[in-house]
Amino acid sequence: QLQLVESGGGLVQAGGSLRVSCAASIPIWRYTVGWFRQAPGKEREFVATISWSGGNPDYVDSVKGRFTISRDNAKNTVYLQMNSLKPEDTAVYYCAAAVYGRMSMLGSEYEYWGQGTQVTVSS
Repeated sequence: QLQLVESGGGLVQAGGSLRVSCAASIPIWRYTVGWFRQAPGKEREFVATISWSGGNPDYVDSVKGRFTISRDNAKNTVYLQMNSLKPEDTAVYYCAAAVYGRMSMLGSEYEYWGQGTQVTVSS
């Protein structure tokens, strides 16, 4: 059974950077992994996804050019590098995985979820 644990969140000033990590309990090579976020009072939002099979990742328009998703299958970890952070990026960030899944912006297509890590960007 796959378990996901996010880490690396914290408090950062606007314009700063953070890297959040998603560590898997078992080999992750066959899982498509997505990052989602949820701000207080708002619905969960897709952020980025990376396929198990390679190819270009996909991002929500609001983070393109600022965020980069990557994976290190040898470490069973997926990363989200966040640069030029804005206060509107403040949210709990979740990673999710789907075995042999397609890259999707829909949370319902991911079978496994982590517990989330808080990212707070101050103005």
